[in-house]
Amino acid sequence: MLGVIINRFKQGFKTLSYPKEIPSFPKRFRGKPITPVDLGECLFNEGAATYSQDYRMAVSKREDLNFKGDEVKLAAAFNEKMRKIFGRSLKLREVCAGSCSGCDAEIAAMGNIVFDLSRFGVQFVASPRHADGLMITGPVTKNMESALKKTYEAMPHPKIVIAVGACALSGGPFRGSKEVNNGVDSLIPVDLYIPGCPPHPLTILDGLLRLLDKLPAR
Repeated sequence: MLGVIINRFKQGFKTLSYPKEIPSFPKRFRGKPITPVDLGECLFNEGAATYSQDYRMAVSKREDLNFKGDEVKLAAAFNEKMRKIFGRSLKLREVCAGSCSGCDAEIAAMGNIVFDLSRFGVQFVASPRHADGLMITGPVTKNMESALKKTYEAMPHPKIVIAVGACALSGGPFRGSKEVNNGVDSLIPVDLYIPGCPPHPLTILDGLLRLLDKLPAR
């Protein structure tokens, strides 16, 4: 036990001070592109575009993902009616609709000691009947189409949908395949689009906090 306590002191405080302070990213980090590109279809691969280190890319409307080289119109906060209903917290049910698990791994990372998602009032629940919204990854394969629709229908009103990653936004590298639906909004309405392949945990967290009106407009 003494050894555990000593190691804890050596490790120090690990949780990021975000959003008060923005952490520095490594040079290889690929954030918001500098060159025009459709963020919904972008796989953030080397050579496809030039990238900045700006992690803020979540938007409220699909058309806002069509980046023309200027500022991204970041996600808007809930309106007054929705804020009164949800308060400043969210209960989410995650659905993996055929992803490679890359986006799911980044979502899981938000719950670790570094990001500590629950300190912002956002938690994942086991049942859609207890959820305010769905967080969806993957291009929505044909095999997952019915399960996704049933999960959406099981949520109480009002409800929100968050699409995470290029596959959920547009089908990603599987776009055009007869086995996928080219993303979530071809089946159910989406309230928050979070681009990336996969998106960094801070990109996801930035979008969630903007919905909850816990961040400035920029």
